Amino acid sequence: MQEARIGVIGGSGLYEMEEGLEIIGGEKLSTPFGDPSDEYVIGKISGETVAFLPRHGKGHRYYPGEINYRANIFGMKMLGVEWIISVSAVGSYREDYKPLDIVVIDQFFDRTTKRKSTFFGDGLVAHIAFSQPICPVLADLIYSVGKDRGLSIHKGGTYVNMEGPAFSTLAESLFFKKSGFDLIGMTNLTEAKLAREAEICFATMAMVTDYDCWHPHHEAVTVETIVENLNRNAGTAKILLREIVPRIPKERSCLCADALSAAFITAKDVINPETRKKLSLLVDKYQ
Repeated sequence: MQEARIGVIGGSGLYEMEEGLEIIGGEKLSTPFGDPSDEYVIGKISGETVAFLPRHGKGHRYYPGEINYRANIFGMKMLGVEWIISVSAVGSYREDYKPLDIVVIDQFFDRTTKRKSTFFGDGLVAHIAFSQPICPVLADLIYSVGKDRGLSIHKGGTYVNMEGPAFSTLAESLFFKKSGFDLIGMTNLTEAKLAREAEICFATMAMVTDYDCWHPHHEAVTVETIVENLNRNAGTAKILLREIVPRIPKERSCLCADALSAAFITAKDVINPETRKKLSLLVDKYQ
């Protein structure tokens, strides 16, 4: 199996981000949680090996509630990934977070109800600390590179993760804005939770495509608008990745790297052996 230290997950309209890779192969994986969204494309960016995965599958085959997030992140772990950059479309609740801007978020709020967002259960319980859901080292790096490039990039913001696949009603949009949320999307919180359980550093490069439907002077969000703006921003994302990837540290000193060290609560002598075996990649260093 080919290995990669860095993973990139691309979302709506960003399937061709692999064009920025010097492709060296692909890995079609099967995990204990089923199959990932697609084959992992393995390539080089500025000399660093990177695994790229289109979260919706090539051609956008899966809506957000259908994505096998556990398989996607577990597959990254199987490849040896320690850092994940998630590039995602978002709607904005702030005038100053404009379409075509980039936001490096730092918080999430969960409005989903149907997602499988943990690897644990079935006789092995773990509770990760998640007060700071984004890796600060990776977030700082993304932001500093964007600022150095003179991009319209912002640091900080709360991403409310809705269930989808429908976009917000006007009432919901106004509620989220009044609640103080900054951005809205359908996928990233689930990825972030699972990445933390897998002890992978995770950060979101949020690409603003629209103002959801709250803004009185902008039309309600449509797929056409999202894809048009993402296509305009795809080139920017590729440029950023080319500069970010070689600057990602070789060693990790953040809390993400040992997030499971104090998370297990199940007594060792009662752990379900089948679950223990299934999760060996995550728990062997602790159990």
